[in-house]
Order: sequence, then C-alpha cells, then structure tokens
Amino acid sequence: MTTAADIMHPGAQWIPAHETLDRAAELMARLNVGALPISDSEERLCGIITDRDIVVNCVAKGLDPAKMTCGDMAKGTPRWIDAGADVSAVLDEMESHQIKRLPVIKDKKLVGMISEADLAQHLSEDQLAGFVEKVYARH
Repeated sequence: MTTAADIMHPGAQWIPAHETLDRAAELMARLNVGALPISDSEERLCGIITDRDIVVNCVAKGLDPAKMTCGDMAKGTPRWIDAGADVSAVLDEMESHQIKRLPVIKDKKLVGMISEADLAQHLSEDQLAGFVEKVYARH
C-alpha cells in the first residue's frame, strides 16, 4: 500500500499565524515553495498561505504585507491527511475539496506536504488525469 508519507515532499515547515505576509514570502523564497501551512500558538494547523494569496488578497488590494499576518489570511477549515493514509484517501481529500496542496501530519506534527508535482511522480496517467479533472472543474 502506498501511503501519504511515501509520496509527500518531506521537510515542510510551518509559519506561525502571527508572522507577517512579507516574512511568509521570504520563507517561501528561501524554501523554494509556493505554500506554507500556518500554525497556531500550539503548532496546530490553522490554515495554508500561498504565494497567490499574498499577491491577490494583499498586494493587489493595496494592503501592506508587512502589516498583515498569516493568521489574517487563514480562512475556512484547513485540510490535512495522516502520514499513514492510503494514496486513495489522499486523492479523495484533495479532489473532494478541490485543493492542490495537502499537509501531511504524523503524531500531531507536520512531516510533509503533498502537491500536484508529488502526485505527478507517483500516480498513473489515468489517476493524474482524474485528479486534474476533479480539482480544476468549476462548480
């Protein structure tokens, strides 16, 4: 059985909710990633911030990324998957919520992220096509 831990990109890093968006952008650049899980004060997942969120929901609206926090951008219920979950559960979670990145948690700690690139390396062409169709479908 292929698990979330088998296909994830290990070494994901939290950004605390109190950190500003400019700090998030700096960390994304340093880590060469487009998204960071946001943690609350107890290192629990409270959202995900993407580079697109920073541009569209802050900069394009004339807001100051040095004053807005990651917590300001955390909306909705964050989705995640257990490291031991089967890859079919990963696909179900990502497809049903139309998300492109999924934090992987083990023993209540962040251990990795699964992105489209990770799926592309581990899925069959048919599985990948099904994923793309479901995630990018307009509702």
